[in-house]
Amino acid sequence: MTVQDIQSFVTGDWLAPDSAARDIRDAVTGDVIARAGRAQVDASAMIDHAVSVGAPALRAMTFHDRARMLKALALYLQERKQLLYDLSFSTGATQKDHLIDVDGGIGTMLVIASKGRREMPDGHVYLDGGLEQLSRKGSFVGQHVCTPLQGVAVHINAFNFPVWGMLEKLAPTLLAGVPAIVKPATTTCYVTEACVRLMVDSGILPNGTIQLVTGGLGDLLNHLGAQDVVSFTGSADTAYALRSAPNLLRNSVRFVAEQDSLNASILGPDAVPGTPEFDLFVKEVHREMTTKAGQKCTAIRRIIAPQAQVDAVIAALSERLRDTVIGDPRDPATRMGALVSDGQRRDVLAKCASLGSEAERVFGDPDAFAVHGADASKGAFLPPMLYHCADPDAASHVHDTEAFGPVATIMGYRDLSHAIALVNRGQGSLVASVVTNDPEVAREVVMGAGAFHGRLYFNNRDSMAEATGHGSPLPHMVHGGPGRAGGGEELGGVRGVMHYMQRTAVQGSPDVIAAVTGEWVPGASTSQGPAHPFQRNFDEVQIGETLHTSEREVTSEDIEHFAEFTGDTFYAHMDEDAAKRNPFFPGRVAHGYLLLSFAAGLFVDPDEGPVLANTGLDTLRFQKPVSAGDRIKVQLTVKKKTKRTADYGEVRWHVILRNQDDAPVAEYELLTMNAYT
Repeated sequence: MTVQDIQSFVTGDWLAPDSAARDIRDAVTGDVIARAGRAQVDASAMIDHAVSVGAPALRAMTFHDRARMLKALALYLQERKQLLYDLSFSTGATQKDHLIDVDGGIGTMLVIASKGRREMPDGHVYLDGGLEQLSRKGSFVGQHVCTPLQGVAVHINAFNFPVWGMLEKLAPTLLAGVPAIVKPATTTCYVTEACVRLMVDSGILPNGTIQLVTGGLGDLLNHLGAQDVVSFTGSADTAYALRSAPNLLRNSVRFVAEQDSLNASILGPDAVPGTPEFDLFVKEVHREMTTKAGQKCTAIRRIIAPQAQVDAVIAALSERLRDTVIGDPRDPATRMGALVSDGQRRDVLAKCASLGSEAERVFGDPDAFAVHGADASKGAFLPPMLYHCADPDAASHVHDTEAFGPVATIMGYRDLSHAIALVNRGQGSLVASVVTNDPEVAREVVMGAGAFHGRLYFNNRDSMAEATGHGSPLPHMVHGGPGRAGGGEELGGVRGVMHYMQRTAVQGSPDVIAAVTGEWVPGASTSQGPAHPFQRNFDEVQIGETLHTSEREVTSEDIEHFAEFTGDTFYAHMDEDAAKRNPFFPGRVAHGYLLLSFAAGLFVDPDEGPVLANTGLDTLRFQKPVSAGDRIKVQLTVKKKTKRTADYGEVRWHVILRNQDDAPVAEYELLTMNAYT
């Protein structure tokens, strides 16, 4: 059998392993299939390459440019994922496991790319929150902005997801505009290396954007500074050792940790046998115990059920576990493959011995189980093992020992407050789930357990058909947790991007803020175009370009006609005495939506032009009532422009309505789609 040399990608070159390399074995056969690692890496050269080559290229791109780059990269990988599937079988993973790792990683990159286009500007500065007026007349204002850190992100990934683990960190990092050095776990680095080769060969990423270290990092962490980030996934002990490095502490290097945790699932008190929730609970627990052979940081380790239902859960879960086919993951009949290595297998058995001191094993014997299509003596196989802890209040190991494999412990609770106390005994987890059809149970768990868990997942008969599962971190939602889980957060859409950016409070005049952000703000300078702005295409219309309209008087007849035409006969518009009794109104007033309609009539140019559609309005506020006899006028200003497709872009207009005394009566932002030519 050919033993593959797994290379590192350093400063633009592929480097073969040297005499310090470690052997990597196939999880199913035990054969040596690869070797990886070098005695040392040139940390200074890697950081310099990232900072001087990769970072400037990324920062020259806008957020939308980077988002388009991520989408193109994900689609490129999507077309070539079979290569990654084929390699991943040697990690012990089944085809269904590949869908979580490979397809999940690609899907995560696509979601982050989409959010970059939808939620971030087509510019270089991200606005965090709204404009703050810091002076009485508005000549001194403030804006929180985020800009890319000017260092490198070091990603230290776990063995269980060699593709997803890399891409879920890489996508927000590159979207932020920061290059990355990827350090996968050596045990499965051959899959990561293949994925990095695909990305490098695609030519989509600028030079210096990504580097790969297969093996030890050497003294790389000792060279990092305040502009750098370390993002880690793995054990709590390793995280503690890394984040305690004196250089990281001295330079306040950002350290994002996603660690192991004692995740739990609660069977709600209403979910008795025979209900859809009971069956759903058993199905979810079975899936979390057997997917990736239980080697998931989000897997259910503690099963918390009403004391009266413990025996029923054990019986139902054991029946499903008994039908689980363990074997060669390449065989479609296999439901659960091998653990990643024999070392991991030994570690799980050692942890099971600790659990066994407080809990009875009620299913699964590591010394007697069937393996389909493979030699159990050579591969890193284990059966799913279920333990029962009869006294969870007195126990300690079941709440602090994670056997990172197909192992879970069931325990009973007296009432919901007891269940909450038990689920919190893990001292911080990535996810806790509750299967219940009672919304009040969900609310009580959130109030009692939310502070201890990064994610709370609720499921029942209404959501089960579409719910993604207890163990599925989604790129839209935060992934991480407090305490033992590491105290960090990943993903969460744009929130994940912020880990690689610096938030800065910028203060100055409105013109200064507008220049920094690329958006017009109230009080900044305005200009008048050579024609009506609705007759100027996307490229021609300029930020700050403003139209001042003529006035229109609002009459009693207008108010009454609008009320009759729309059916909106609210008393404040139709009954003078009742309106006067309202503390907000001087008497009968015009409808707010009548004012918006009149505003459009004042600023819209009726002729065909580059404005293709009005797609909505944001931040509408009515500031002062308008009575019959008042006159209104409009100031329409181009606030922001964003390219959307090859044919048109979005123009965001700041609209303010004033009365005859120049007092603001309404304010909002109008969105239109404008053609480029």
